[in-house]
Amino acid sequence: MQYRRITIAPSIMCADLCNLEKSVKELEKEGFDTLHVDIIDGYFSPSMPLGIDTIKQLRKITNMNFDIHIMANNNEFFIQEMIKIGVQQISFHVETSIHIDRYIQLIKKNGIKVGIALNPATSLSVLDYVLPQCDTILLMLINPGFATDKNEKQVSYAIKKVEDLYQLIKEKGLDTRIEVDGRVSFDTIPGLVRAGADILVAGSTSLFMPSNSLAENKKSMEKYILEGLSEEVK
Repeated sequence: MQYRRITIAPSIMCADLCNLEKSVKELEKEGFDTLHVDIIDGYFSPSMPLGIDTIKQLRKITNMNFDIHIMANNNEFFIQEMIKIGVQQISFHVETSIHIDRYIQLIKKNGIKVGIALNPATSLSVLDYVLPQCDTILLMLINPGFATDKNEKQVSYAIKKVEDLYQLIKEKGLDTRIEVDGRVSFDTIPGLVRAGADILVAGSTSLFMPSNSLAENKKSMEKYILEGLSEEVK
């Protein structure tokens, strides 16, 4: 049976930040080809896990695809910097964007995939005119940058929002992928995949669960992904 392709994108901010090169090499060894990198400016969100120079150094040590998620007030500055570094996908937030089309074209003309990121409460209606231009829509399922609050759960409407976006993409006959970020845990993965998620940003509640090894957590993720896909085709 042919299932949809699901990408696991390990979030580098959940890795060992004191030993980034070692962490990246471990991810490569486990067969991951995509690295989710958050760019946070300290204004859009209170945390600032990685600086631009750190990402430059990471680019030198790995051929993994860099899936960049910009959480910033000045999108154009960070987009330009990521273009210089040489990344494979850039997602920026619609909530801080005045010139959405300009940013989309800027990214695309440099041969980079483009994504638009939405905060949990942002309506899908903001995508009415730009969805056909997007390779990916990134849905935040918790408030951006507050992942350190371990008590924060996914918003109650997380699954419905993924389902609604999946339907919207199908109605328009597009192949835009759905990326989900925020408490993508062993508990929530089957439902998210079943709802239509294609890219899972893996963090502290799945791939980087400290109680198990990276290999064990990857195996668990794959099991829950298959569970979601199996239910989807019934």
